[in-house]
Amino acid sequence: MKVLLSWIREFVDVPESAEDIGTLMSVRGLALEGLEPHGDDIVMDFDVTANRPDCLSVIGIAREIATAYNRPLNVPEGRDFSPAGSDHAIAITIEAPELCGRYAGAVADVKVGPSPEWMQSRLTACGIRPISNIVDITNYVLLELGQPMHAFDLHQLGGRAIVVRRAKPGESIKTLDGKLRTLTPDMLVIADASRAQAIGGVMGGAHSEVTTGTKRIVFEAAYFKPSSVRATSKALGLKTDASTRFERGMDVTAPARAMARACQLLEQIGAGQAAGTIHDVYPAPQSAAPIVLERTRVPGLLGMDVPDANVERILRSLGFDVQSASAEASADRSAGHAGWNITAPAWRVDIKRQVDLIEEVGRHHGFEHLPSTFPGVQQAPASSDPRIARDRRVRTALLGMGYSEAITFAFIEAAAAEPFLGGDAPVALANPLSEKFAVMRPSLLPGLIDAVSHNRRHGRRDVQLFEIGTRFSPRGETRGAGFAWTGLATADHWSGARREIDFFDVKGVVEQLAAVSLVSLTFGEADVPYLVKGRAATMTVNGQHIGVFGLLDSAVGDRRDLPSGDEVYVAEFNLDALIAAAPADTLRATSLPRYPWVVRDVSILVDDALSAEAVRGTIRSAAPSTLIEVREFDRYQGKGVPDGKVSLSFRLTFQSPERTLNDEEVQVGMQHIIDALTRDLQAIQR
Repeated sequence: MKVLLSWIREFVDVPESAEDIGTLMSVRGLALEGLEPHGDDIVMDFDVTANRPDCLSVIGIAREIATAYNRPLNVPEGRDFSPAGSDHAIAITIEAPELCGRYAGAVADVKVGPSPEWMQSRLTACGIRPISNIVDITNYVLLELGQPMHAFDLHQLGGRAIVVRRAKPGESIKTLDGKLRTLTPDMLVIADASRAQAIGGVMGGAHSEVTTGTKRIVFEAAYFKPSSVRATSKALGLKTDASTRFERGMDVTAPARAMARACQLLEQIGAGQAAGTIHDVYPAPQSAAPIVLERTRVPGLLGMDVPDANVERILRSLGFDVQSASAEASADRSAGHAGWNITAPAWRVDIKRQVDLIEEVGRHHGFEHLPSTFPGVQQAPASSDPRIARDRRVRTALLGMGYSEAITFAFIEAAAAEPFLGGDAPVALANPLSEKFAVMRPSLLPGLIDAVSHNRRHGRRDVQLFEIGTRFSPRGETRGAGFAWTGLATADHWSGARREIDFFDVKGVVEQLAAVSLVSLTFGEADVPYLVKGRAATMTVNGQHIGVFGLLDSAVGDRRDLPSGDEVYVAEFNLDALIAAAPADTLRATSLPRYPWVVRDVSILVDDALSAEAVRGTIRSAAPSTLIEVREFDRYQGKGVPDGKVSLSFRLTFQSPERTLNDEEVQVGMQHIIDALTRDLQAIQR
């Protein structure tokens, strides 16, 4: 908010320099962003926060300065008017009181021309272009009082009537910027007897614009519902000084004051004469309920004592009505502490609770008066969150394996989410910023795939990325971890040995993550739309599905702009399910084995549709308790192997914690295993 120092001094006596005023106001919550010379004057630019629309005015800023310096505020008064004659009467009707709480209008006879130099200078200094004396008056009142105003050419208003109503379906209006805009019924318009003449709270219409030929005008000032103005402004893509103020919340009592001030300025600059009284339509007058401010709450919340007289002075200076309250009105009745009944002025739309009042007292008493005290420290036993520990273990493991952590958006486009929905509906945003951020991510993989695509298109050959974050579905939120990998499995070396990553490299990473999470995974064939069938697997813990991994389908990669021919492997699992399956934090240590192990290999022919995991399951179910490890070390299809068959070789390790195993009992166990493979899987031993 830009304002001239001389303008502020009209309302409060502050001989202090602009620099001193700015320094003090910055620590009182109204930060000074800059100072600019303007002739013999100075323009002060204040940073007004969104909750303080009252400070988007010269008087609002002057009130803050007067309170900070403990000086009186001099507010200009309007003028009285004689009753209007029938020739000057205009009918005002509010048909949408839920969107317009108050509407004031006044008829005036005018002579349109340039405004005086002093007014033009002030408007220019504050960033507003002078147009004509009538329009400049409305802008001057906007800056001085913070109340947006508009002026209609009365002769362009059909039926000498103003109707505040919702727009009709398909209704259009040409606004002052020369653009034709189509309206919807949820938008408010200011109309005459036949057509819309302005968009309520946003911009006036060109049809009733004040011109050099205008002889009689209608000044208007109103209170519009903030959410309605905000929605209309956004829908039309039309942001104005008026809409900025209305959508933050205005003073419902201001229209009448603004109207009186405009009529006073009209006569002061010789631009015309008000033709009658102000027509003020206020269907449902509002009054603020008093807020009880307890004496004990002020030092309790601020951490410093503030004298009662100072509390009352600050609040009264800011425009609050302050009345002493009995002890019975205080919430702390048992202690017998009294306080005050405080009624906020209509322009302080941000004051709702006792803590808001205490904040005002603290701001102007000065937080620099807070005593310096050391914080009390209460020692308590440290508590560990297993979820944080789990995330840390997974993150550390992935970083140790050469992955870089990515942080991607939780909002993605619907097309990117579609392959990962798994039959669920996407969680759509009610009011997305754009189509690229229309739904919440059902998986971490869309963001990781886009990140891999970005890196590959910028020259990175080997990319290893992971992310730990939240996924969203209609059933709720889950914590997940995912990673993506493309490029070489081994770095370039002088020996020339190099190899592209494959399914088993990714499986090794998954197994390593399971190991650090202290769980044992089982794998099965995966059939998901974004992975290549036959090169993808599911992850299961204790019979519960927790994730998938495998080669990304090229169609999905093409849609995310991955370079043609790139093989990208991805994996994702449910961290919440992983921690639920993990054992308790207290682990039992076991002694190192004292007896040797025995290794046996077995090679079999099975149908190529059969997974290695199914073979491992059969081996474990038939094996004796001394079997401690089953590992597949060879898979072969080709010469010597019939069509539709595959040769699988497994290495089996036996060990007893109590004794040395002999060859005979190991052989008995092996025979049980071979019999089960033959019987259950129709396997042929090679």
